[in-house]
Amino acid sequence: MNWSDKSWFIASVVAYGVATTYALLLWQRGFRRSDWVVYGLLAAGLVAHTIAMAKRGFSFHRCPVHNLYEATAFVMWSAVAGCLLLGLWSRLRTLCVFAAPVVFAFGVFALMPGMDPLRTPETPETNFTLRWISLHVAFIALAYGAFGLSFGSSMMYLSQVHDLKFNRLRALAALLPPVQQIERIIVRLQAAGIVLLSAGLLVSFIFLKTPDGQNLFVDPKVLWSILVWIAYTASSILYWRADHGGRNLAWGNCGCFVFVLLTFWGVNLLSKLHNP
Repeated sequence: MNWSDKSWFIASVVAYGVATTYALLLWQRGFRRSDWVVYGLLAAGLVAHTIAMAKRGFSFHRCPVHNLYEATAFVMWSAVAGCLLLGLWSRLRTLCVFAAPVVFAFGVFALMPGMDPLRTPETPETNFTLRWISLHVAFIALAYGAFGLSFGSSMMYLSQVHDLKFNRLRALAALLPPVQQIERIIVRLQAAGIVLLSAGLLVSFIFLKTPDGQNLFVDPKVLWSILVWIAYTASSILYWRADHGGRNLAWGNCGCFVFVLLTFWGVNLLSKLHNP
């Protein structure tokens, strides 16, 4: 099948959309049925998604993370891959139900006009700086993927806590993991996101050179990334040191990720380094 990389990506978004539809039905019915269908649809979408990214990378001879469309696609890919990996454990497979709507929303956004400016394939790139740029963007995208999964886990935690409080029969019948296990997942995913974001920022500070003498530390996107790092790190510290419960951690995690969703693209447009 001789599809373009964009056609394969659209096919993956369609699969994520069908998974979202089924996930909403499971949500409405209290998660009393197996979510193998959602898992399978996400897996099928990931296959098409991987082909799309591979075709894009080979055609441009570089890591496909150099505009908003490519970066969004990479964040989606990392989130789905992580979700499917966690879903190998049967009790954690329900995370796919919460992750599917988030991934589908990202996919629809990535397909909006203007996200992928037209360009011709480049010759093989041997520039050392460009390799560090690819590593920097890959770390950042993986961090956002981890934060996205922690957001899905937080939603699952809050849903289970709500049902335990107001509808105990629904909570007991649901195929969701215990709240203590979900809490551990949130903590670990958030920690992974912080480590990856730290690595991405360190690569930019140490190895990347700004053009025309621009100051890296006054760039809106860099300052915003540091703010995101502070927010997630503070949430983790408060959880461990101030004995905050899982509910507060989940709400804080949701707040941080909603902030990322609402501000990322606008800040990117304000940055001369990231949107020249």
